[in-house]
Order: sequence, then C-alpha cells, then structure tokens
Amino acid sequence: MKKNKSAKKTWIQNGVFVLILITLYATGLHTEVIGFAQRGVLATGLMNPDVKEITHKKNSKTISEYTKADLNIKLIDSNGKIISLSDLKDKVIFLNYWATWCPPCIAEMPSISKLHKEMGNDVAFILLSFDKDFETAKAFNKRKGYNLPIYTLASNLPTMLQSSALPTTYIIDREGNIVLTHEGMANYNTDEFRVFLESLK
Repeated sequence: MKKNKSAKKTWIQNGVFVLILITLYATGLHTEVIGFAQRGVLATGLMNPDVKEITHKKNSKTISEYTKADLNIKLIDSNGKIISLSDLKDKVIFLNYWATWCPPCIAEMPSISKLHKEMGNDVAFILLSFDKDFETAKAFNKRKGYNLPIYTLASNLPTMLQSSALPTTYIIDREGNIVLTHEGMANYNTDEFRVFLESLK
C-alpha cells in the first residue's frame, strides 16, 4: 500500500514538473527562466573577455595589425529608420548579436543595459536582433524596460562580422578596427570593461 502511494506521489510530482515545462515552452518563458539561471554563471566572471590582455595587445600593436571592420552595413532601427554602421565612424562601437529565443543573450542583457545607461553617450551601442520577426525583439525590449538601441539587418553582414554563435559581441574602435570579438555571454557591466571602453575613445 505504501509503495502504491509513493509511486502515485512520484507520478504526480513528475506530471506537475512536465506540465510546468510544457507551460514554459508554450508561453515562451523558458528562455527567460534559463537566461535567469545563466546570470548566476555570469556572476562568477569566468566567461568575461580578458580585456587586460586585449588592452596590452592594443598598446603594443600598430594600428595596421588590427582587422579593419567593413562598416558598410545597413540596419533598421526600432522606428523603421535605416542607418549604416559607417555613419558611426569616429565612435567606439559596441556591436552585439542577440535574439529573444537565446537564453545566454537574455542572461547578459541586464549588464549591457546598465553599461548602455552609463556609457551610451560616448559609445555607439548596436544590438542587432536575429529574431525572425523584429516586432518580437521590440516588444521584449519595451516589456523589460531596457530602452536599448536595437536593430535588424537591412543588408548582408560582411564575412569578417559573421558569427555562428549567439550572443557575439564586437568592439570596434574609433579608427574602425575590430579590437575585441567575444562569442558567448559575458557580464559587460564591470569596472574593467568600462576602463577598456574608455581607453578606446
């Protein structure tokens, strides 16, 4: 009798768990739940780019040793306006590829939002959405209250700025050099990263 009760309890618990999973997937909330869990990993700092090493390399390299970014990329902003990355020359560019269905992208978004609030006047933030429907990305940005400058592609990406990973972040300096490429999530809202961006201005 006890075995039957125990088995029934296990079945009920498993059923509830499966129901929760189905509900999360059906509503699309699974991405945010996984992203929230991955924020704990970001807190360790283990996945962040080593900007000390990059800064050291930048100081010891000549400009010609860096890959020049092809900035002839057309983008559409959340208001439907078309811009080109070349319009942002002479500014440091924080170019981030993301999508609402990508948990690591969701995990790093709060740190990017905080960095944007602090440095958005000095650094051009371009958050390039890879959602099939740009309206989904716009709704997410609004619902979360991030107010981030999000875009969708209006032209093809040049080979040098193509990535098979989401998220991917490129930092392009004022001379148009790609000085950082980071595939995967990271916490960009750190003193070290802010100092790194300041050094590029």
